[in-house]
Amino acid sequence: MENKGSTSWLRRPQNVWLRRALFQIHLWTGVALGLYVLAISISGSAIVFRNEIYKEADQGPRKVAVKGEKLPEDALKKAAEKLYPGDTVSYVWPSQEANVATELWLDHNGARNQRLFDPYTAEDLGPSVPYAIQIAAWFVDLHTDLLAGDTGREINGWMSVIFTILCISGIVVWWPGIDRWRRSLLIDPRAGWKRINWDLHSAVGFWSFGLVFMWAVTGIFVVWPLPVERVINHYSPLIRYALPEDIAEAPSAALPAGIVAQPAPEPQALPAPPGGGKGGFGKGRRRRPEPVYSPGDQVIRWMYYLHFGNFAGNKTKALWVALGLLPAMLFVTGTIMWWNRVLSPSARRSRKKAAANSVVS
Repeated sequence: MENKGSTSWLRRPQNVWLRRALFQIHLWTGVALGLYVLAISISGSAIVFRNEIYKEADQGPRKVAVKGEKLPEDALKKAAEKLYPGDTVSYVWPSQEANVATELWLDHNGARNQRLFDPYTAEDLGPSVPYAIQIAAWFVDLHTDLLAGDTGREINGWMSVIFTILCISGIVVWWPGIDRWRRSLLIDPRAGWKRINWDLHSAVGFWSFGLVFMWAVTGIFVVWPLPVERVINHYSPLIRYALPEDIAEAPSAALPAGIVAQPAPEPQALPAPPGGGKGGFGKGRRRRPEPVYSPGDQVIRWMYYLHFGNFAGNKTKALWVALGLLPAMLFVTGTIMWWNRVLSPSARRSRKKAAANSVVS
């Protein structure tokens, strides 16, 4: 005799109590996490090319004309504080080179303004960190620490846990029944806008589940790497390659239990050029061979690679930028569904009608 509960789940899951409960959990968790998902999705896409932005925007030391003797640090401080009333110079970073600008840090109510000044004339030469790098760094801070330091990172970790639960409940709720599952994989452009929005959320949620779930899980790892490393290390020992002086300063006792620090492989001489060519190719030059990583180390590396998309060149990164916006789209379509079901005038009228009918009956 066929189990009635399993039959209902396969054919009409909407009538199963557990599925209805999971739907409510998914709906309200999605609403509660909405702004977080939106911020993490957009900031994640924004920082995929952060290293390229840093490299392109970094123009090196700012050069100045040498004009006699450099001004004393106190004179530079007074000039800077006069230009920025209310700010206090906390650090002065003079360059050892005569033709390089001096960096000053000006603090005001917890905010820091890093500026370059001409050490000979006290002229303000602009920010020491280019605006492109500042913007990229702001998005990195938002994505990893929610602009709130260690507290923000801790919150980010717990939000990633809840986001993982949201993904799991979403794929369970997605199942429409054995007779209609193919319909839930597609979007019908001929339907009304409410149905199109539902199809977008359902179909995109299904096809992007693997990626979104991966980002949620690896997001937990990015915030709390050590517990994950301990578990992986139990099955496949991790190795931390470092220079001998690094090991002396940070011995294995400072690493997670069981993780061993080993000296990085010694540099090896570059091979002679093919055919005995001239030009001194390889002469006096040495290269450091790539360390041999254990399977556990590879798992750790790939968690970072997959989360940030930096594993297969710029085309993959560009794809990660686009795909990284999928959670934001799911939030928007889910919010519209929530509005239609809970807050729209038609939904309110339906609830009032149902309440009136229950009173009459």
